[in-house]
Amino acid sequence: MELRDIAIFLTLAEELHFGRAADRLFVSQARVSQSIKAQERRIGAVLFDRTSRTVRLTPIGIELRDRLRPAYQQITEGIAAVTAKAQGGRRVLTVGTMGAIAQTLGGPTEVFRAGNPWVDMQFKEVHPTDPFSALRSGDIDIAVLWLPVHEPDLTVGPVVRSSPVMAMMARTHPFAGRASILLEDLGDCHVVGPNGPLPRYMEDSLVPYFTPSGRPVPRGPLVRTFQEVLTAVSGGTAVALTQAEAADFFPWPQLVYVPITDAPLSQWATVWRTVTETDLVRDFAAAVADHHHR
Repeated sequence: MELRDIAIFLTLAEELHFGRAADRLFVSQARVSQSIKAQERRIGAVLFDRTSRTVRLTPIGIELRDRLRPAYQQITEGIAAVTAKAQGGRRVLTVGTMGAIAQTLGGPTEVFRAGNPWVDMQFKEVHPTDPFSALRSGDIDIAVLWLPVHEPDLTVGPVVRSSPVMAMMARTHPFAGRASILLEDLGDCHVVGPNGPLPRYMEDSLVPYFTPSGRPVPRGPLVRTFQEVLTAVSGGTAVALTQAEAADFFPWPQLVYVPITDAPLSQWATVWRTVTETDLVRDFAAAVADHHHR
């Protein structure tokens, strides 16, 4: 079985959907199907039960997944380590962050760099409305995302920090002069909505769809990037719910940040793709856990 076929099998075992597996691997659905059929002929057993609606691993498929996953991870780590050595001994860890959260990672970053002086760290922006694509494409190695994250192919690591949730609004907004508001008040606001594949459960954890009494929370303009959030809110047409870090790092003169007294704390955590976990990912997650504990 070639390494590419192993990657196809493991990706389909995570996604349980031929289309999504093909998208993640940048191949056609036909290529995924052909690879799985070839593996099943070679092994002599069906690996997936397929119907028009579902794809499920068979018991043999489950056993193959559990045996192949750690071996595949070890192989990919070994190739990365030898490649880095051949190119001068330096490796790269790419961390994805949103908005102001990158400015809060100084402590964990220092801990990681002290223990990995031969590693170059890079930071890339992850858009709040599309938290997982960069992880699944391999564009980043690990991300710092707000919880919850319930994705079968992703591992949720240590919590980085906990943040109060605030309502970002223009100074002209009727609530701008208040010392605080309640979640119930969101029923009288238009809150920006995501223009991207943000899972509903993540959106609802930060921006609820209904107030505590059951009133719907109206959605306003659709935004994709944090810059678009800032622009939409400063224009006075909508409110955005954001973690408290934004108030420190984006103090635009036309904006105010009003605490929401009964909103639960928003937690940030490290997240990575399980099948491509590396020693560097584990080291950074450990550095986050150590810094958060202290």
